[in-house]
Amino acid sequence: MQMRKMAGALLLALVTMVMAVSTTVSTAVRAQDFGDTPYVQTPQNVVDAMLDTAKVTGKDYVIDLGSGDGRMVITAAKKRGARGFGVDLDKRLVKLANDNARKAGVAERAKFYARDLFETDMSPATVITIYLLPEVNLMARSRLLALKPGTRIVSHDYGIGDWTPDIEYEMDAPGKPVGRSQKSKVLYWVVPDIVAGRWSWTMDSAGKRQTVELLLQQNYQKLQATAKLDGRAVAVERATLTGRTVDVTLQLPERGRVLFSGRRSNQALDGEMRTDGKGAAVRWSAARTELLDAAHVIAPPPVIREYGITQ
Repeated sequence: MQMRKMAGALLLALVTMVMAVSTTVSTAVRAQDFGDTPYVQTPQNVVDAMLDTAKVTGKDYVIDLGSGDGRMVITAAKKRGARGFGVDLDKRLVKLANDNARKAGVAERAKFYARDLFETDMSPATVITIYLLPEVNLMARSRLLALKPGTRIVSHDYGIGDWTPDIEYEMDAPGKPVGRSQKSKVLYWVVPDIVAGRWSWTMDSAGKRQTVELLLQQNYQKLQATAKLDGRAVAVERATLTGRTVDVTLQLPERGRVLFSGRRSNQALDGEMRTDGKGAAVRWSAARTELLDAAHVIAPPPVIREYGITQ
């Protein structure tokens, strides 16, 4: 009887230990998998639409994060003459993608590596393509925003937190292996420059030299603008930011609607001004007299929902 009690106790202890180890391993595996995305093929028509949306040409360098069988970079190379590479954690998929590139005759322009996307140098990219889970997009957001202003980003299905896309649409996706609707979303962004601040320039108006002051507040690529002419408020019809290019349309007394368009270089905006429908463009330059923080730069880091991880 005593022996059976001891055996039962030993068995219970063994089972408890196995369960504890199993739980620890399971938790570790889940933690290791966090930030990874399961492989799901992007239908070819969606690949084509994503490349169309980003206006990929032979001048572009495309980096695909989570490249799967390689079809995104291979298509960019074969159909559009672009160069680039893809990264994936699955070595079998990396081998498949490189084999597919060789079969397509674009192995010199489309290469694939077994690499963590968070350890990948994305600085050569003019275009980034992604088909990642929303929380992975959010984890990668700060790295994407740190790319050169003007870099284009196009995503299949999922957004990047509260960073509103420039373009978003839904399309048919026949053969899509997930979901019941056989639909896909395409989302597109251009990495914005930081242009928040107070800008000033002088111009001839009504036969005299006048000073224009423009205040730009920024959240991602969205601008809010107010303007003054010699200290008096003037109407801002439109203010947009695309990469490094700022376009602002003001309603100026005696001149009417005037478009100011320039690209930032250090603390200057250099470009041209054009009176709506009246004459040719004239060279224009503004100086930043006060530097302000963009709202998205000083916002608290996002909370990644699973495991409460912050970035």
